[in-house]
Order: sequence, then C-alpha cells, then structure tokens
Amino acid sequence: MTTLTCFGAYDIRGELGVELNTDIAYRIGRAFAAYLKPKTVVVGGDVRETSPELKEAFARGVMDFGADVIDIGLCGTEEVYFATKHLKADGGCMVTASHNPINYNGMKMVRDDSKPISRDTGLDDIRTMAEDESYGEKAGQPGTLKAVDNSQAYTDHLVSYLDLSDLRPTKLVTNAGNGAAGPSLDRLEAALQAKGAPIEFVKINNEPDGTFPNGIPNPLLHEQQPVTSKAVRDNGADMGIAWDGDFDRCFLWDEDGNFIEGYYIVGLLAEAFLVKEPGSKIVYDPRLTWNTVEIVESNGGQAVMCKSGHAFIKEKMRKEDAIYGGEMSAHHYFRDFAYCDSGMLPWLLVVDLLSKKKSTLKTLVSERMSMYPSPGEINSKVADADATMTRVYEAYKADAVSEDRIDGLSLEFENWRFNLRKSNTEPVIRLNVETRGDKDLMDEKTQELLALIRQ
Repeated sequence: MTTLTCFGAYDIRGELGVELNTDIAYRIGRAFAAYLKPKTVVVGGDVRETSPELKEAFARGVMDFGADVIDIGLCGTEEVYFATKHLKADGGCMVTASHNPINYNGMKMVRDDSKPISRDTGLDDIRTMAEDESYGEKAGQPGTLKAVDNSQAYTDHLVSYLDLSDLRPTKLVTNAGNGAAGPSLDRLEAALQAKGAPIEFVKINNEPDGTFPNGIPNPLLHEQQPVTSKAVRDNGADMGIAWDGDFDRCFLWDEDGNFIEGYYIVGLLAEAFLVKEPGSKIVYDPRLTWNTVEIVESNGGQAVMCKSGHAFIKEKMRKEDAIYGGEMSAHHYFRDFAYCDSGMLPWLLVVDLLSKKKSTLKTLVSERMSMYPSPGEINSKVADADATMTRVYEAYKADAVSEDRIDGLSLEFENWRFNLRKSNTEPVIRLNVETRGDKDLMDEKTQELLALIRQ
C-alpha cells in the first residue's frame, strides 16, 4: 500500500513527482468513482502545464469505473462547481493547485449539486481506496469522454447578478496573473458589452501562461500588490481586481490604488444581501469577526460563525440556508451559486453596489476600516505549532473576557481580539488581530504577539 500525502482537510495538493503524478491521479479518479458511484462526472483544469495530463489520468480512472466524463477544458474552479450543478452531473473535479508553487498541483472535488467533499464527508474514504487500490475491477464497458463548452451558461449566470438598469460608467483594472481568469473575463466582458453595460476593462497579465512569467498568481503576496495598485492609479480606474490561479478568490483595490483586506469586503457584501433579503443568515469565519457581526446584526441579519475552509463553509451554509458566506481570505460563497465560492461574483456585486449607492469603494470601506482596524493575516513559520499555540494561550488567557476554539485559538478582550490557527494547506501558523477603533493598540498587540510566536 502507498501512503498518499497529497490529501488535505478538504482538497488534494502535492508536489509534482513526489506526492502527485499521473498514476496517483488515475488511482484517485478510480477511488472517487468507486466512492460516489456516479453516472457522469465533470472535469476541468487550470493553466498549470501538468493540469491536462493529470486531468486526463483522473478522467481515465473515472471512465474505467464505467462512468462518463464531461471535460469543460481550461477553466476556474467555480466553473466546475457551476457545471456540475448546471449539467446535473453526479460529481466534479477541478485540477488545480491554486496559489501553490509552480512545482505543485492538486484537485478539488465535489459530489452532486456541487456539495463539498471534505475529510469528514468522503475524502478520507477516497484516500484509503486510492492508497490500497481497493476500488474493484474495471467496468466491462468503460465510460465515455465528451468535451463540452459550458461557458455561455456560466457567463449568463454571472451577468444575472447585475442590475444593468442603473449602472454608472465604471473603469476597472483587472489582473488575471496569467492564470485561468483571463479567458473567462474576456467572455464576461463581451457579454456585458452586448448588453450595453458601461464598464471599461483595463487588463494586465490577462493571457493564460502555465510558466507564470509574473510569478504565481497570489494577490495576498505583498510583492504582487503594487502591480495592480499602480495600474489603478495610472489609468484613473474606479477599482482594481486581481485573482489567484484558479480565480475562486478575488481581491480588490480602491480608486486610490489601496489594497482592501478581504475582511471588509465580507461586511460590504453582507450588507448588500441583507438589503435585498432582510433577516437572512450570513456565515463568517472566526479569524476576524467584529466588523462582520456588527454589520449583519445592524441590518437585521443573523450572523453564523463557521470554521475556516471552503468545505466547512459550504456545509454550514447549506445547513443554515445562508444567503451569503464570506472568509477574510477572500473566499465568498453564494446560495444561488450552489452555495459555492466564486471569484467573479464579488467584484460584480461591488460594482453594482457602488452604482446603487452612488459612492466609491474607498468611501464605503474606509469608515469600517477605522472602526475595526486590522493588519491583515500574518504568517509565521514555527518549529512546533502546537507548542507555540500553548505558549500564546498561557500568556494571554488570564486577561481574556472570552475564548473559543472553533478554528484555532480565539481570545477576546475588552478592546481587542486575536485568532491564531495552523494552516490547512501550508506549513505556517496564521495570526489575525483587530481592535475597536484603536490602530495604535492594533500595532502594539500585533508586534507583541509576533515576538512571542517567533521567539
């Protein structure tokens, strides 16, 4: 039996040639099909040079079970989610390593209706079957492979979120990072132009390129952010947008080229949905919370906390029938998008909101940023994450007014709070800090915590 180390808490990611190759991809495909027993499975892949061969190997595994495969080609993760539901398939698999280094790849898998498959809902079973190859004999009649262009239906769905009747002229800088977002954005631009939407796009790094000549698309990296920021200022744009490699996350810049932390966008979108459907439930993660909870409650909504991670958020949203869910990491989830995350819908909704409020992004978020300042998530590599968590807890527990361990360690004090958690996808520990309107206190506590974490 082979031990497969590429399986995580809610997806598959591994170093190429070490943890993931075409043989392993084939075995995962066989195990996925044996577990789900599907008739039809959707597959898609990002721009990484190994994605086509890994996708083909996974598809062969599914077909050897006897199931048919629908290949939607180069796409973003959300397009697999959409196609799985739209085409009424029994499951879907996106081959992607998102923002991981270039020598990595991976898979994100869903069942029917794009329900997530996580460690607790089948991923461990699939891993076990792939490891010991206990997925049975090949089917007497293998399944078929069919290429399908589902992009028109996906694009039409995106456009349906916009109220085209009162859109103001808007100029957007978009940075696809040479990832999968470029072609999908081109189709969306054409659809908006055909409907007369007054949106102008200034595109940079829009061409897909699996060698990533401008670096792995990960807009959370501080060295990448100035590229979009400068383009916003140089072009006099109303907003900047950048995506990660499989564009299930989008990141925004205001009209002055300031990067906006995803935390504040969660509050913005929560308010937008609650204006449309008062009393709805909004799911949020425990890392940064005060701004989101206040906005939700002041707009008559119900705030529901959930452990970070796309599979956990989706499961909670389905259980609660939440209209929207947001993570400060820039994952945004929508009930009408099969409760899945999308990197295209957030910026479309923000453009719509700016037109309705006749305002700017800077105006809408600056007050909230002052009310609940945060430095954003800070990563630290540590020798022993558990020992670090214990050390931090012991240092602060006596003064805390509340604590929870829904996701890592969260301690709350009268005027500030922090969350410390181990990453599910990288060998780091992540710190988030926020205060009630006190930036100096935020800086002080952040440095104090980092000194303790990194000692």
